[in-house]
Amino acid sequence: MTEMGSTTIEGEAHVINIGEVNKDLLASMHKKLSQTPTLLSNSAGRRSCCIFKVPQSLIDINGKSYQPHIVSIGPYHQGEPHLKMIEEHKWKYLASFLNRIKNNDLGLEDFLMAVKPLEMKARECYSETIHLNSDEFAELMVLDGLFIIELFRKVLGVVKSDPEDPLVTMTWILPFFYRDFLRLENQLPYFILECLFDLSKFPGENPSPSLATLALHFFNNTIQRPDKDIAKHHSLRGMHLLDLVRQSLIPSEIRDHPVNANIPTHVIHSISKLRRAGIKLKAVKAESFLVVKFRRGVIDMPTINIEDFMTSFLQNCVAYEQCHSSCSKHITTYATLLDYLVNTAKDVEYLCDNNIIENNLGTDGEVARFINNLGKDVGFDIDACYLSKMFNDVHEYYRNSWHVQWASFKYTYFDTPWSFISAFAALILLILTILQTLYTVIPYYDH
Repeated sequence: MTEMGSTTIEGEAHVINIGEVNKDLLASMHKKLSQTPTLLSNSAGRRSCCIFKVPQSLIDINGKSYQPHIVSIGPYHQGEPHLKMIEEHKWKYLASFLNRIKNNDLGLEDFLMAVKPLEMKARECYSETIHLNSDEFAELMVLDGLFIIELFRKVLGVVKSDPEDPLVTMTWILPFFYRDFLRLENQLPYFILECLFDLSKFPGENPSPSLATLALHFFNNTIQRPDKDIAKHHSLRGMHLLDLVRQSLIPSEIRDHPVNANIPTHVIHSISKLRRAGIKLKAVKAESFLVVKFRRGVIDMPTINIEDFMTSFLQNCVAYEQCHSSCSKHITTYATLLDYLVNTAKDVEYLCDNNIIENNLGTDGEVARFINNLGKDVGFDIDACYLSKMFNDVHEYYRNSWHVQWASFKYTYFDTPWSFISAFAALILLILTILQTLYTVIPYYDH
């Protein structure tokens, strides 16, 4: 039946009233159907996309660990007021660089022309739509890219720097560069840096180090690895600087390690529980802190220095591995291992006493909080991680009742001198009580 311009269709189960559709609403919905996402672009799921805005869930946990504190690199934080100081010095560095190469038949236009063909490929590296026109985007890539390269060269003495350059001489600035250059939201595509680096080399740089060597030596001022470890990565390429340093810390012995994802993997307990089961942790020397092994009741772990740079680096590596669908999850696996091992400040104290952690961050409680936050709200496939066999081996050892009972007895009565003295005194008291009882009973039976 029809009533006041509307139609009622009666069915067995329900009644549907069909009235006139608001044409403005209809037009608005059709417009939205054709819109392209900008906050997470269509290219965000591709392998080529590697520079992401960090998910809000991780920001809620780790705060400003993903945002630059002193220098903006790339489009995400461009123009933010607190980064203006270094923005001015970028132009000073660019002018100094152009003046240095003016006799090599190269000018600013050559660098702009070099990055122009790479524009679309570079835009697709960002998970969000970049609202810059073609000229603005090229300017940003050249300005930020050459600033990074020139800073590398000056800090490492590849080219002569101004003895009064505050970016090099003021001791508080460089530590912020180390951290800001390795924040996920603060990256340039590595192929852009390579393009600018190759074009900017000149005869005075002889022998000329590769971009990877230059970058890794720059960050080695804080990571501090032997030169021979860096030399192995002369030709290493990353998606950006964060990925380059991340990859350089993954030795081939674990990068190429086969994983049997068909075998269910078990989580392991905290240090306090493992110790009660007789499992110890021992500091060892290795190429990377990622090389963790278990043998005969001992977990071998290389020393890691927990301080401002390392906490920021680990947090941004985990965020990158969470966002990039195609990269390995080695740092996430290591972060999860630490999260399993550490529940309290006491666990951190044990790791510090055994030289597995060098605590340059704060109290043991602060380190424990950092470790627990590092593994929080993180997607992780334990069956497909590089430590899956180690987790299972520790679990099997822990399940062995003989190990647990004997270790628990030792832990309870022989862990400290005072517990041993107490146990020994109790044993003596028990023996004296038995002897006294015997001396009392024996004369009775003699009669």
